[in-house]
Amino acid sequence: MITTDPVPGAPCWLDLGAPDVQAAAAFYGAVLGWEYEPMEGGEDMEGGMFRKDGKIVAGLGKLTEEGARSAWMIYYSVTDADATTRAVEQAGGTVRVAPMDLDEWGRMAQYSDPLGGQFAAWQPGTNTGVELMDAPGSLSWTELYTSDVAGAKKFYGDVFGWWYSDMELPGGGGTYSLVTPAGAPEERMQGGIMGLPKENLALTNGRPYWHPVFHVEDCDAAVAKVTGNGGNVQMGPEDAEGVGRLAVCVDPSNADFVVLTPVKS
Repeated sequence: MITTDPVPGAPCWLDLGAPDVQAAAAFYGAVLGWEYEPMEGGEDMEGGMFRKDGKIVAGLGKLTEEGARSAWMIYYSVTDADATTRAVEQAGGTVRVAPMDLDEWGRMAQYSDPLGGQFAAWQPGTNTGVELMDAPGSLSWTELYTSDVAGAKKFYGDVFGWWYSDMELPGGGGTYSLVTPAGAPEERMQGGIMGLPKENLALTNGRPYWHPVFHVEDCDAAVAKVTGNGGNVQMGPEDAEGVGRLAVCVDPSNADFVVLTPVKS
């Protein structure tokens, strides 16, 4: 499970780059019950925080990179962002944003894996990450879609030290690789890697991409809110044995995410 006390290599933060900050705030408020808190400076500031029940669950900022698509960026906790950057380069990845300090909060960097999948690292300072995880209205899982599972496992294993366990999907749906941080027990499992042909990665023109999975109390009700507020559903809702009921969605700007009502343990 994902927690708010992340070990190295575990997801600790996520933020959305959106072309219209206010529209994104309204959409996720309707779908996930989030409250948007603009950065100091008022409503004209281009970004802020999402809160659920008063706790920070994600960030939101204006999409400014030319030619970039709106997407969620997932940050993984590291002890040394500079060392992680060297590991990314040695493993064949690309540095998109070099390590930089964000006041006393921490140090961040953003990367692409060898096939172009984007992710980020966070070296905590006073801020270890989001304040709510694995609860309704918050991040509960991370997932990579890629055309090269073996290459992805090697790359992220070299960078973060992740270990993997594979499971066969029902109905001949292929193999799903489960991700656990280095040295952590299986109950700290945090995400998965799913192999798909390039033609099925239309959102990124064949490049791999990470997306967040959000815990919701009622998957079907969440999907109705997605479609009722200008989003779309790519798959589902459907039941996944041993996992729960889920749907793959995109918001009005085509940023992808999953809503999941987990099976009760």
